[in-house]
Amino acid sequence: MKIIDLHCDVLYKLWLSKGKLRFLDSPELDANFHRLQQGRVKVQCFAIFIPDHVNTEEKFSAAIKQVHYFKQMILNNKRMKQIQNWGDFFTLKTDEIGAMLTLEGVDCIGNDISKLHILHELGVKSVGLTWNFANLAADGVGEERGAGLTNFGKEIVSFHNEHGILTDVSHLSERAFWDVMERAKYPIASHSNSKKLCPHPRNLTDEQADQLFQKNGIIHVVYHPPFITNKEKANIADLIKHIDHFCELGGVENIGLGSDFDGIELHVNNLENSGKQQNLINELLKYYSEEQVKGFAAKNFLKFIKRNFQS
Repeated sequence: MKIIDLHCDVLYKLWLSKGKLRFLDSPELDANFHRLQQGRVKVQCFAIFIPDHVNTEEKFSAAIKQVHYFKQMILNNKRMKQIQNWGDFFTLKTDEIGAMLTLEGVDCIGNDISKLHILHELGVKSVGLTWNFANLAADGVGEERGAGLTNFGKEIVSFHNEHGILTDVSHLSERAFWDVMERAKYPIASHSNSKKLCPHPRNLTDEQADQLFQKNGIIHVVYHPPFITNKEKANIADLIKHIDHFCELGGVENIGLGSDFDGIELHVNNLENSGKQQNLINELLKYYSEEQVKGFAAKNFLKFIKRNFQS
C-alpha cells in the first residue's frame, strides 16, 4: 500500500555529515532511498531544520545548504521527483518517489519574509513556524511563556494563505495553535499524536484535534515512542491507539502518517525505519477496512490537496 510520509529529517543528517552520508543506502539514514522503496513510500517530505546552536546570522545559509543536499543528493536519483506543484502528487510515475521540501521552524529567515519567498521558490510547500522554542514568529511547545503569534507570525500565515503553503502546527504552543487556527487556510499537524493518550507537550489535545478536523485539516501521527507512550519503548499497537482515538473524535478521513524518521533516536518496535512501514499497514488492516487504511496511508492527504488546491 502506497504511503505519504509528511515528515523526516534526512536533510538534517546529511547536513550534519557535511554530505558524507549516502541517501541511496547509508544505514545511518532511517529513510534512505532503498528503505523508502522497501516500505512502499510514494511521497516523502524532507524537512529543513536548523538547530538552535547555529549562530543567527548563519541560519539561512545553513537552510540553503540543506536545500543544496536535497537537490544534489536526493534529486540526483532519477527515481526521485520533486513535488513542485500540488498537482505533482497525481502525476508521479509508477517507479517514481515524490520528494517535497518542508520547513521546521522559521528561525532561519529572521525577520525577513523575503527569505521565505526564496525558500518557497526553491520548493518549500509546508512550514511550521517554530520548533520547540520561541522565535520572532511565535512560541513553541517548550517555551514556558506560552505566547501566541507575533505580528510577524501573522504575516507569515497570511503569506502561506496567499501562496498555497501549508501551515504546520505540530510544534506550536497551545496559544499559538489557536492563533493559527483563526487565520490559516491550510492547517495541518505533520507529526503529532493525542495528548489524551500520552500527555507529552508535543501532542494535541482533543479540542485541538477537533478544531483541525472541523477546518478540514489533517493530523499525521508520529512514530516517536515518547509521543506514543510517554516512555522510551512503544509497539505498533500503541501507535494504533492514537489513530483509534482520532477516529473516535470523527477524524477517520483526516489522519495520515508523519514518521519523524532521522529526527528521532528511539523507535517503535518493528517500525524502526522506512523499510518497515508496511508493518504498520498490515496491523491497521486487522482493525480497519482496506479503504480506511488507504486513507491513513495516503488518500486522506490526497483528498486534502484536491479539496484545497485542485478545485
